[in-house]
Amino acid sequence: MAGDRSPGVFLCRRRFGLLLLAAAGLCGGVSGVKNPSCHEVRTAFQIRQIGPLKLVPDVPTADSNLQICQHKVQTCCTRKMEESYQAAVRRERMENIQTLNFELKYMIVGHITAFQAAFESLLRFAENHTTSLFETVYRSMSKEAAEPVKELFTDISLYLLGAQTTVESVLFRFFDSLFPLVYSRLINPGMASLSEEYTECLRLTRQDINPFGLCSKEAVTKLEKSLWASRTFNQALGIGIEVLNATEHATLTKECSRALVKMQYCPHCQGLTLIRPCEGYCLNVMRGCFASISELDSQWREYIYTLEYLTNEMAGSHDLEAALLGIRNSINDAILHAQLNGPHLSATVDKVCGQPEEKEVRPLPDNIVQAKEVTETQALTMTHSNTLSSKRREFINYMKRSRTLYASLTERLCDGDLVMKDSSTCWNGEDVVESYTSRVVTNGMKAQINNPELKVRGMDPHVSNLIAKLQQFNQVSTQVSHST
Repeated sequence: MAGDRSPGVFLCRRRFGLLLLAAAGLCGGVSGVKNPSCHEVRTAFQIRQIGPLKLVPDVPTADSNLQICQHKVQTCCTRKMEESYQAAVRRERMENIQTLNFELKYMIVGHITAFQAAFESLLRFAENHTTSLFETVYRSMSKEAAEPVKELFTDISLYLLGAQTTVESVLFRFFDSLFPLVYSRLINPGMASLSEEYTECLRLTRQDINPFGLCSKEAVTKLEKSLWASRTFNQALGIGIEVLNATEHATLTKECSRALVKMQYCPHCQGLTLIRPCEGYCLNVMRGCFASISELDSQWREYIYTLEYLTNEMAGSHDLEAALLGIRNSINDAILHAQLNGPHLSATVDKVCGQPEEKEVRPLPDNIVQAKEVTETQALTMTHSNTLSSKRREFINYMKRSRTLYASLTERLCDGDLVMKDSSTCWNGEDVVESYTSRVVTNGMKAQINNPELKVRGMDPHVSNLIAKLQQFNQVSTQVSHST
């Protein structure tokens, strides 16, 4: 390549096939051939929807106002075109990442919808299963118990969706509402309708009187870990979407935008609309642009491990389906305990709340302690368990394949049609060459100090916050699970 090394002469001496045809218009303008034209540049500008065609000159000129694509030869670019190119590369990078993330994001969103639908179906089934206890065994209080049961499962649903409450407070609220009914309908079946004041006294003193013994606390223990795992898993899916959205809308610095324009569109200024960047050159630019994003790698890998851990926690002894269906038996155990200790409870209540006003005695059929504990769950064919389990397995197997999402992001951005892989020539930011000779840096912020293509000044604050959020979620998820 001795002698004149201008891009026009350089290309005119090589046989590029289509590349030579694309460059022919401007090549003639630079090397003295008749009818210099920016036709190919205009066509590419239009096809890629870079901006208004009026920005592209008809013929190459010597434009000294260029800030990025500064070449010694005549050019088809203007300062306004450079501004349009910067807007274009920012839009194209977002679209590229959206395309790369589409399948993963679709999978997560789809499973959020599917899991929530399965949760709702399961909760309705468990609520009906619990309601049937009162309709078949404790008929005297079935109508009044319907509302507390409904509130119980509504609170459980809100907890699963992330409401600021605890399993203990949810269940204790239910038992507070249940005690006045058990006391007036089962322990003292002839008792008149209770006044609001007396009912409230029973509610407020339920934990002190402890009419249900250890049954209420055991119910909390049985539900706590199963509900926690499902709640945390649901939160994890939301965090995954948040991370992907942040990746897609990451802010590109001024240095990055300029480097991307230099890599993708500065060749156009010389009429080289078909030439592509060298692979190593592209990797340096992308790794510099997405240095902050690549720092998500370690916490994203840990996030996938956390998902896998939660999936295992949601199976076996902490199976959500078994826990929700078991609420019926826990309530029945609590009621039986209260009935067996009826005389003692009545004496204690009389001391604390006094005696209610006596009205007409109404004998009720359920005033005898049940001879047989209702512990047998009917042989109901349920698809909820299989459905949720299979969805969880499918989901986690897919998510495992995304462990290297942020470690491989820059390689994927430089894959496909963007770079030259099977050609003997490529663009290195300054000229058309046979190979890229500069050092190719690795991913991450530290490595960018040696990046020859752009300077990386520091972490993106938004990405830093996201990394901290992921880290906190991963730590809390594993720590809390071991303490519940």
